Amino acid sequence: MKLAVVGGGSTYTPELIDGFARLRDTLPISELVLIDPAADRLELVGGLARRIFARQGHSGTITTTSDVDAGVADADAVLLQLRVGGQAARLKDETWPLECGCVGQETTGAGGLAKALRTVPVVLDIAERVRRANPDAWIIDFTNPVGIVTRALLRAGHKAVGLCNVAIGFQRKFAKLLDVAPSEVHLDHIGLNHLTWETGVRIGGPEGADVLPKLLAEHGGTIAADLHLPAELIGRLGVVPSYYLRYFYAHDEVVRELATKPSRAAEVAAMEKELLEMYGDPALDTKPELLAKRGGAFYSEAAVDLAAALLGGGGSPYQVVNTRNDGTLPFLPDDAVIEVQAAVGAEGARPLPVPAVDPLFAGLISHVTAYEDLALDAALRGGRDRVFKALLSHPLTGQFEYAEALTDKLIAHNREHFAWA
Repeated sequence: MKLAVVGGGSTYTPELIDGFARLRDTLPISELVLIDPAADRLELVGGLARRIFARQGHSGTITTTSDVDAGVADADAVLLQLRVGGQAARLKDETWPLECGCVGQETTGAGGLAKALRTVPVVLDIAERVRRANPDAWIIDFTNPVGIVTRALLRAGHKAVGLCNVAIGFQRKFAKLLDVAPSEVHLDHIGLNHLTWETGVRIGGPEGADVLPKLLAEHGGTIAADLHLPAELIGRLGVVPSYYLRYFYAHDEVVRELATKPSRAAEVAAMEKELLEMYGDPALDTKPELLAKRGGAFYSEAAVDLAAALLGGGGSPYQVVNTRNDGTLPFLPDDAVIEVQAAVGAEGARPLPVPAVDPLFAGLISHVTAYEDLALDAALRGGRDRVFKALLSHPLTGQFEYAEALTDKLIAHNREHFAWA
């Protein structure tokens, strides 16, 4: 089995490598190719990756290349984890929206739109190369914003499934609170990527007893503290929102916080510098503890589980993924990409039935889906007016004055990435 990782020079990659090594019975990789245009980073990450495989007794080979076409040739699956513009672009995404009093964040709001506009054309070009090299290969997208990127891939006819680590993070957290194995915890997870709610927590599978009321009664304060949201809010909602909902439920508070502390991008950039120095140590053959602070917790387990299921070699039968709606949420178009529990196998991901969604959540899901329609149109066709309409439609920007100013700032900070600008 051959896997390719586009963006293999990422500091995330050793987390993925560690998962591949530990879970080799679930996903028996014989060849792994790390693909990245940054040769210096790729050499450091590739060297550590080989040492991790060797330490854990994995017999698979790891190669590195900057050539996408060569790297994806004959691959059974291609995992996308790229960041167009690097941490420098992320830093801008997190700062210029604050000048207009709006959240600065790399996956939602104005910053998330900028990332989508930079990313979608690049991902589609890579996907076409994958299709030419091997039309049967699966594309697993971990590149943010996952919902918009996966929608672009599916609309272009690619065999693609989107992946996020929010759900597996909740699964592991709830399992610990309930003192059960993570595999026993099944989430009723609904919404869009980075706009989701856990509306049920079942033990044993989709038909298991829902223990969410018990979980909230006994551990609501702990869960709320982790989300940086009031316990009263969690109690009144009766569900567990993802931490990205804080940008919507406490927008002004978040803006004040972001304006008075270093950006996450600056923190990550400093962390990456330190990690790359560690990766260059020929004695290092395990992922360093610092990597846990980089983000992407349980990313490797989720990636292995999904790849194994898609390639027919195992994996959990039910997984939270990003895939086509196809009537699952009847208030959305069929081609919307939703993030829900799905039955995953060699034929792809089929969403499990979802009970009627509370209007409190359905309204926001519909609103953001409409924004994603406009964002994808802007990413595919470009133009100031399309960017403006996407910003005007987003609930985190949404006012004419803000949308006008943010449009000009977005284009000014990203002109080098937009052929139409």
